[in-house]
Amino acid sequence: MLGRLSEEPDSSQLNFKTLISALSPQIQQIPFKMKKLSVGDALSLLAAVKRRFGYEKREKYGSFLQIMKDFKAERIDARDVKLRVYELLDGHEDLISRFNIFLPTEYEIKLPLDRDDDDDEQQEGRMLETKDAFAFLEKVKDVFHDKNREKYDEFLEIVKDFKFRRIDISVVAARVNELFQGHTDLIFGVNAFLPKKYRITTSVQLDTGEVMNNIQDGCKISWDMLDVISRDLDFDDLFQFAGVCKNWREFHKIYWKKFLALQEPLLIQKSSHDKKSFSFISIADRKVYHSKTINQFWHVAYSGCSSGYLIMTGDNNSFLLLNPFTRRKKVINTSTFKVNSSYFAYHVLLAFGKGSEEFVLVASCKRSGSLYVYQSRNLGWVTYSTMESPWKVVDFVVLHHTIYVVTDKANIGVLDLNSTNIKFLELKSTPDVTSTSLLRMVSCDGQLLLIHIASEEILNVYKIDFSTMNYIKLETLGDIALFYASGEYFNALSNPRRWGFESNSLYAINLSSTTCIVCLGDDNELPKYIKDDRFRVPPKENAYLLDWCFRHLQYEVDLSPDE
Repeated sequence: MLGRLSEEPDSSQLNFKTLISALSPQIQQIPFKMKKLSVGDALSLLAAVKRRFGYEKREKYGSFLQIMKDFKAERIDARDVKLRVYELLDGHEDLISRFNIFLPTEYEIKLPLDRDDDDDEQQEGRMLETKDAFAFLEKVKDVFHDKNREKYDEFLEIVKDFKFRRIDISVVAARVNELFQGHTDLIFGVNAFLPKKYRITTSVQLDTGEVMNNIQDGCKISWDMLDVISRDLDFDDLFQFAGVCKNWREFHKIYWKKFLALQEPLLIQKSSHDKKSFSFISIADRKVYHSKTINQFWHVAYSGCSSGYLIMTGDNNSFLLLNPFTRRKKVINTSTFKVNSSYFAYHVLLAFGKGSEEFVLVASCKRSGSLYVYQSRNLGWVTYSTMESPWKVVDFVVLHHTIYVVTDKANIGVLDLNSTNIKFLELKSTPDVTSTSLLRMVSCDGQLLLIHIASEEILNVYKIDFSTMNYIKLETLGDIALFYASGEYFNALSNPRRWGFESNSLYAINLSSTTCIVCLGDDNELPKYIKDDRFRVPPKENAYLLDWCFRHLQYEVDLSPDE
């Protein structure tokens, strides 16, 4: 039951009085155009709205896109855009502020700088002005004046009844809701003048679903625009982005294929215990990609990155293989040996069969010196034990579809995937190694390189010449950069200048610092060795895990049986 109307309207009615004041015979259409700003400005705003509403309130993001589409197709004018955006983004003043830069100053949505909750309705009355009411009345007139003139007249009667206090604001909302059924744009418009507690919601919610379906069926944002949007999204957002519609899904396939093909290395950063998050850092672009998908595995011990997969060990005697770029996950259990679940307990290599989904996981246990190999084609583990051998395998790489290993004695062999044997090459010479030498391998640009750290400070690099079966000592790396992590292993990249790195250089990351240290060589010598700090305790306040990730390198091996 409605109470008696007061002599003076309360503060919740102030905004609707703005609409009443527009009932003037001198209504004129005021020219109105959006400001001309860059495409980047528009897409930056679109990406911000996507982040705010793209998941839990997807229909709001869809509605925002529909407003922009309607304006572009000239189904609504800029005044309608303002009213509908005001309604849609209510409560998100940062987004409204960003949207205001597209509106002429005299038509900006007024934002109170300091607003108490008790003052909300009074402030709302100052956000929309008489010119906004004029524009809305013109819209109603355009919709109903010819074929449904009686509806336009009825709307005028509703406003007049309120003006002369024959009805209150709740009755206005109910009558307008019934009158404007099927005209969502008008409901959006009138809602902008109503206080929050009386705004019309039922029909708007139903229509929002239809709008979202329409967007999914035919969202035709140009690919140039999609490219700009995608650059502002994280890994998880990009996969959600692909689910909007067919057009976006097709764009995502091509965009992602190109993204994975890039050779730029990313830094893997695992945060401190307080934040518990994974992220990827592009040094060249100074961009950070976050991933919520990986965060759920924060407690799992990290061993390394190979073929784009993060390889980790857990307490359930298994290896977890997770590719954050394709969202593929593999879990490999074992009863052959006890899996060590501490950080960098294993050196790992993941390789796929040529032209197949079959894969091989090679894991070298640093504690026992044993080499474990898993093959998906037979779901089994094989142990290459080195306990009784005069050598142990210290590194392995893939070159020309073959897994090469190097021992602590600088012997190089081929891992036979069809047996438990290592077939060693008959090399005519080997470097002089000692018990303190560190030997590592990289494959780069079709070459197999051996890295020899002597006396923990001198860097030597050798190339394996397969035609002469000799080690050839290099004076410089040429057009190659080395990437080292305190997990003790190296990666290599040819033509590094494409990604902002220098040739004949060494880039090192360590546990005790989030700084990437760079050492450059010259035309006549190699870069200096940067001593690692693998025995130091990482700082608690900063990232305590750093590693290199070459997302484009999917190693392929020959899994065919021997003749």
